[in-house]
Amino acid sequence: MLNESDLAGGKGLHEDVAMVLGAQVEPDRVTPRPYLKGRLDTAAQLYRDGNVRVILVSGDGDGTSGDETQVMTSYLIAHGVDPARVVADPYGLDTYDSCRRAHDVYGLRRMLVVTQPYHLPRAVALCRSMGIDATGVGARCDGCDLAQLAYNATRDYFAASKAALDLIRGRPPVVTSPPSTAITQALAAT
Repeated sequence: MLNESDLAGGKGLHEDVAMVLGAQVEPDRVTPRPYLKGRLDTAAQLYRDGNVRVILVSGDGDGTSGDETQVMTSYLIAHGVDPARVVADPYGLDTYDSCRRAHDVYGLRRMLVVTQPYHLPRAVALCRSMGIDATGVGARCDGCDLAQLAYNATRDYFAASKAALDLIRGRPPVVTSPPSTAITQALAAT
């Protein structure tokens, strides 16, 4: 796994696609909360540095806090990412679904996964278990409350058990979709 400090100058990181995992947005329904903002800032930097060509934003398109993927897409575009290089998956309802859909729907076999360090082991392990050669990229979380970070790390620890059960059962994603050529088209965009 790599941390944001490894990203300086783009050393060692080159992959066609980075997947950013969704998180809640602010009550205004248009601004990413600090966790999501950190992930998006990291992905945008990877793109601007030429380390990735396409960013797959995967989250809940109908979440309780709003359309995560729309907020993610708008934020990335506002921060210098070509709109043709952003692919949104509004059915990445949890980390398991995001990885499963990245493989089954978007045909990914290699990618970077961008999220906070406490979430990376589970996210990378899930993607790898589904046949994706995934490398984790740790995102900062400026403005995140330390107590909330501790809570999230504890929550993620217990979420690993659910993820393991999902893998053992071979749970299909909540929303199934036919294969999509959106990533291929984004990679071909000029």
